[in-house]
Amino acid sequence: MSKSTYIDLSHVIYEGLVTYKGLPAPIICDYLSREASRERYAPGTEFQIGKIEMVTNTGTYVDCPFHRYEDGRDLSEVGIESFADLEGVVVHADYRKGLAVTAEAFKGRELRGRAVLIRTSWDEHWATDRYYENHPFLTEDAAVHLKQCGVKLVGIDSHNIDDTRGNTRPVHSTLLRGDILIVEHLCNLSSIPEQGFTFNAVPPKFKGAGTFPVRAFARIK
Repeated sequence: MSKSTYIDLSHVIYEGLVTYKGLPAPIICDYLSREASRERYAPGTEFQIGKIEMVTNTGTYVDCPFHRYEDGRDLSEVGIESFADLEGVVVHADYRKGLAVTAEAFKGRELRGRAVLIRTSWDEHWATDRYYENHPFLTEDAAVHLKQCGVKLVGIDSHNIDDTRGNTRPVHSTLLRGDILIVEHLCNLSSIPEQGFTFNAVPPKFKGAGTFPVRAFARIK
């Protein structure tokens, strides 16, 4: 049996990381330090219990319908089969050739039931001031096309799947109303082939939340 190769497609989350300007950075600290734990356990036995304070839009994260729609499914209501072992396809849309990714980028491809990952190479600006503005995005016609194709998930290695220069979010609205998951802030898409892999981005099973960080990865068959 051949051994699978796993490629990590998610960013490291660390204290002070700004994922989206205007939203607070995570605070990562001890709830119980190793030093303090020594008072509770036998000599030579110690533990650390961490405490994390953050918004759900931190690092590489998945959006469920509830993120956009009050009547949409939240993280606890989406089945694990929607997050894991999805047949993947990478679509190349280098930001240097234009920021807007239109429906033309996806035509002529077999996309039904797949996780469609858009490689713009914008992740090279991660954690810099440039990352947050004038980033690549999908157009509304691209979202409509992907919905009509019956995709299961759409991911992008950019700051947002929508154009954030305005206040409308047609891509989020179209995909999430169609029960299509979104993963933003991916990275390392250059390390995986266009096809022949499965995509995984599984969040915790939270009730009442529509977005949460994931450990996104590809398994190359």
